[in-house]
Amino acid sequence: MATEQETKLVIITGMSGAGKTVAIQSFEDLGYYCVDNLPPALLPKFLELMRDTTNNIHKVALVMDLRGREFFDSLVESLDVVGDEDWLHEHILFLDAHDEKLVSRYKETRRSHPLAVGDLPLKGIRQERKLLDELRGRAQRIIDTTDLKPKDLREKILRAYSEEKQEIFSVHMVSFGFKYGLPIDADLVFDVRFLPNPHYVATLQPLTGLNQDVASYVFKWNDTQRFQEKVLDLLSFMLPLYKKEGKSQLVVAIGCTGGQHRSVALAEYFAKKLSPEYITHISHRDIDKRKGH
Repeated sequence: MATEQETKLVIITGMSGAGKTVAIQSFEDLGYYCVDNLPPALLPKFLELMRDTTNNIHKVALVMDLRGREFFDSLVESLDVVGDEDWLHEHILFLDAHDEKLVSRYKETRRSHPLAVGDLPLKGIRQERKLLDELRGRAQRIIDTTDLKPKDLREKILRAYSEEKQEIFSVHMVSFGFKYGLPIDADLVFDVRFLPNPHYVATLQPLTGLNQDVASYVFKWNDTQRFQEKVLDLLSFMLPLYKKEGKSQLVVAIGCTGGQHRSVALAEYFAKKLSPEYITHISHRDIDKRKGH
């Protein structure tokens, strides 16, 4: 069954070492379904599966390069097939860089060029450039990454391909209990075990920080109020800088002893305060991990 909505297909290709890994990661952040190193000969079959599927995938990015060089000769033919599909909007992004810069990048990573394994990188680069000359001419967008840092390339792609008003940067608030270990994916961690603990109030002990009575208890202390002000001031300073640096998500973890009361209430508070300006997500990792369960 053909999809009613036009599907966007971005084919990422270009010189080896020009930044295709950064590019595919950037498209993932934009919500594209991404496939790295798809052999060109499989492109028609992949498109057939896309069109016949019942899922809601309407943005796809594929990396095709000389890692699949035994299939690469079929790419031009496959692209002609793509052009005949009226339900598909095809776009080729070609990444390039000066030969000297590509050689320098291969030396930094100590990798061999895929067309010159065991030989000088420059030999493979020149051979690759000849093979890709026709494909470069068919590209709708060419980005020269010679003088671009990875974050600069990422920003360039996000600006070029993000949909209008689409926001990339988001903040994920996580509450947790130190007794169960630190969240391994946290960027910032705040320890709130210095605040009065509702666990020692009999009527509050079985509840969580999602309960208004627990939240009121946590927030009534002067130390809590000062902590809230200082953390919000810190985040208001740091978040724009993280966003400017090209980070797509910042994970802020709030930890108390068991992850049930104080951390939950404060994570909810900070998420609510940040939500008018940033896309916010919230999760309470240990809220249900009570003794005996």
